[in-house]
Amino acid sequence: MQLKIAYSPCPNDTFVFDAWAHGRVPGAPHLDVTFADIDVTNGWAEGGTDGHDVLKVSYAVLPWILDEYALLPCGGALGRGCGPLVLTREAGTGADLAGKTVAVPSERSTAYLLFRLWAAETVPGGVGEVVVLPFHEIMPAVRDGKVDAGLVIHEARFTYKSYGLHCLADMGEHWESTTGLPIPLGAIVARRSLGAETLRLLADSARRSVRMAWDDPVASRPYVMEHAQEMDPKVADQHIGLYVNEFTADLGEAGYAAVRGLLTRAAAEGLVPPLGPDALSFP
Repeated sequence: MQLKIAYSPCPNDTFVFDAWAHGRVPGAPHLDVTFADIDVTNGWAEGGTDGHDVLKVSYAVLPWILDEYALLPCGGALGRGCGPLVLTREAGTGADLAGKTVAVPSERSTAYLLFRLWAAETVPGGVGEVVVLPFHEIMPAVRDGKVDAGLVIHEARFTYKSYGLHCLADMGEHWESTTGLPIPLGAIVARRSLGAETLRLLADSARRSVRMAWDDPVASRPYVMEHAQEMDPKVADQHIGLYVNEFTADLGEAGYAAVRGLLTRAAAEGLVPPLGPDALSFP
């Protein structure tokens, strides 16, 4: 069996899928891998016609795609202390963003949902214009005064100070302090049309792949660094340490509670359609 999969070139994804992508997971389907930014894979999932069987997407996009795709209970990014940041040129408070322009990497991302939930409580009257920029352009845009603030994810947690920027707020800290739940970021989904048996095989393969990476992290290093876009190896290691954790191996009760909590709150704010009672169920 060969399946088409799309995930990002970020270190957490290449670390998780290295063993599987290189045929080291016994009995796992062969993978035909496409690398794509998560905003692109979100669009593919919503379109439903791109031809990929498995996709890494934002948890925020699930309400639009769960008729076609099933959420796998492993392989994704969900954790604590790993939330998106709002960055500005000067130190300040959330109130300072009232009416201001904020750059975000996507309006279909978990980061954006967390930002909107935070802003609803923190920014009087709300922010002004929200503009979508490619992830790598956001920090330079804030630094150069093209936007007033930027919402950033991933390795920007470790590099924003080199741009002379300040962290105005940590969306993850806000989410964890108000809910007590971990932060749902990226999900692995697969077409329901593959059938329950294949879906269970995919989940098992993803789980074994991440455990093999943990058992022998050196084995994944060439794949991780090949696609890390000139990232410093130490930053790549920090990235993996932050985003690959026990929830990557199995969402578990707390993981599912976090996903339901985020999407329920977002639906209450009118940001996403409401979930059906069995939308997150896995065969």
